[in-house]
Amino acid sequence: MQSLLRRLKYYGIGFGFGLLFVIFFFKNRGCTWLPSNRVKNSVQERLIVLPEDQELFMKQKGLAFSDLLNIIEKGDVDFSASLKHSDPKVYLFEGANSKGGEMKVYITLPSESFVSEVHVMESSINNVKNTRKGMGKLISFPKDKQLLYMDSTEVLDQQKKKFGITNSDQILKWVKKSGNIDFSRTNFRIKPKVEHVITCKDDKGRELALKAVWYKEKINVISIDLADSSSKD
Repeated sequence: MQSLLRRLKYYGIGFGFGLLFVIFFFKNRGCTWLPSNRVKNSVQERLIVLPEDQELFMKQKGLAFSDLLNIIEKGDVDFSASLKHSDPKVYLFEGANSKGGEMKVYITLPSESFVSEVHVMESSINNVKNTRKGMGKLISFPKDKQLLYMDSTEVLDQQKKKFGITNSDQILKWVKKSGNIDFSRTNFRIKPKVEHVITCKDDKGRELALKAVWYKEKINVISIDLADSSSKD
């Protein structure tokens, strides 16, 4: 019995040291089960978008997109100051920016959406809402190479033929190069899935509007049109 207790004691000590090693030496990167890392993973599994008014504020303060992404990856999540049960959920991230100052960043997690919005100019978390007008710049994408796919419908097949689109990789390339979220045409209230409109330029310089939903952690494109004609609907 004493031998068993001794082994359990040594196991507990070893486990404790191992846990401390992972947390402090690897800065939680290996602990996906920690609450803060679950939130960070949820954010980074979506398109991270910066609304245009927030982008203007960033430029006025001389801050870079890399400041935001660094805080999302390495900063601290203040759960006590976050809205964990609202829609959208809003989390407060805190960390240092490239100028050496401390920075507060609010990140949204709307239900059934493939975007996380970054908000830096609000003085209170209660002022952070889903953006409903203007455009939003896409500043980060999940690492999934098969992130986007297109529906198989007769209408969409005709639209793909019209714009010379042969595969999903083409569209994903355009979105990564020039993509924006059109908040004025995005419907956060529609159920069961939020319908987003992404604008991007194709290889001919035409600006396209892609209507898409979030399905099984993929961006499902359900219609394609010229952005100008889409805005007149």
